[in-house]
Amino acid sequence: MNEVVSKQTNRGKGLRPVLGFLNDWGIVLAILALVLFFATTAPTFLQGTNLINILRSISIVTIIAIGLTVSLTVNGFDLSVGSTATLASSFVVSFFVWYSLPLGVSIGLALLLSLSVALVNILLIVWFKIPDLFATLATMFIVEGVAMTYTGGGSISAGMPRLDGTPTVGTIPEAFAKISQAPWIIVIMLVVVAVTHVFLSHTRHGRFLYIIGGNPEAARLTGIRVNRYRALAYLIAGLLAAIGGILLASQVGSSQINAGSGYLMPAVAAAFIGSSFAGQGKPNALGTLVGACLVGILENGLVMLSVPYYSLNIIKGLVLAAALATTYARYRKK
Repeated sequence: MNEVVSKQTNRGKGLRPVLGFLNDWGIVLAILALVLFFATTAPTFLQGTNLINILRSISIVTIIAIGLTVSLTVNGFDLSVGSTATLASSFVVSFFVWYSLPLGVSIGLALLLSLSVALVNILLIVWFKIPDLFATLATMFIVEGVAMTYTGGGSISAGMPRLDGTPTVGTIPEAFAKISQAPWIIVIMLVVVAVTHVFLSHTRHGRFLYIIGGNPEAARLTGIRVNRYRALAYLIAGLLAAIGGILLASQVGSSQINAGSGYLMPAVAAAFIGSSFAGQGKPNALGTLVGACLVGILENGLVMLSVPYYSLNIIKGLVLAAALATTYARYRKK
């Protein structure tokens, strides 16, 4: 009996390195498997134009997800990033079309005004001590309502009169439309990922965010200003969500009702899937990019295989559930 138990124990020990490798690099292996599968079933999948399309399609999701990742480092969760993107999109297009403001002023004002969402989150979470999930859930609904009220419940585009019939004369600058085209939007995404990675992994302030996320009371006892860093995390999340909304407006060429809400779930998936990248076991910028690539490749390949669009969320939800299951399974073992 003892020999059987000993053999099983040794076998379990022998499997641990393999299981550890699969857990740490499972995302990369999944991406390679998907690329191989779609390359076999869809011959045009590996064409350069399609690969660029994948990178372009995940750029906005990745930027919004990076902001969400920063909020996760302090053990928070910002559900309002999609609504913030919608608000920023509404602001920047309205400044062009309704008020004929120049490019730099319109983008700057849109970013500045959109940061008010982060300030509300900070007020609710840091000052009133409302749990992050509940506070940002409330903010999400409020901001959606504010955006719809601001636009009158309709879309905004060049040449379209306001809902009260007032004519508009402003136009969307050509330079604004170009920032969502390749390679510029891809470059913006990579810069955001690189800067955030350096900030989180190689600066004192980034390490403080992780310490706060691990144990806020211990962080407070060591002299870290917990509330200030939590506020910083939500400011960064709001800023990146606003940048994503502006890029979305550039890509669509107009402002659409609740346009940013569709980016919340993919951003959440990318952030959580990426938390297990390279065995880090924590939110990180590079992992979020890899997670977004996984979601983007999966969606692109399924569309090429003519899978109905209404089934895509089921598959993406299953991928997110699998990623969360593997991540939390490791935490449970620890």
